[in-house]
Amino acid sequence: MQNSKKSNKTKMTKILNSQEKKQIEKSLNEEFGIKQIPGMLLSRGEERIFIFQGDLNEKQIEYLEKSVPVERIGIYFARVIGKEVRLSIEGMHILKNQITKNIFDLNDSQVSSWLQGEDLQIKIPFRGFLIMRYGEDFIGCGKASENKIGNFIPKSRRLKSKSIIK
Repeated sequence: MQNSKKSNKTKMTKILNSQEKKQIEKSLNEEFGIKQIPGMLLSRGEERIFIFQGDLNEKQIEYLEKSVPVERIGIYFARVIGKEVRLSIEGMHILKNQITKNIFDLNDSQVSSWLQGEDLQIKIPFRGFLIMRYGEDFIGCGKASENKIGNFIPKSRRLKSKSIIK
């Protein structure tokens, strides 16, 4: 019987360098018109990006992570998928004043379905990520394909009942 050893290595937070941050800013500019990300970007794994706007510098973050068990630093901001970047709901709200393009305005009949996590069965002449907006509120990010806009609202954040919406 072999003795299997589990790795004691934990995933460390990687602080993105200025070139990596500029690449994400470039993608966000092309997708949504965003010009600048205010804060430090960090990754844990290959796709998930977190934003940190606190007073700690890179060396302090590294020391903190080595000293105490840290689940994550910052707020979940975006996911990098190939050359595209999909903003989280929090990421949209942090950058809401800069978002100028690829916004899909939901109507009263669509918003209820969207907030319940349903895809929108709709044909639009656009392919890629869209910021979903209802009135003045950004409420999620969708991915437009030929016949639908895919929904990325996490199950834990979906509405359970239509009665909450007008």
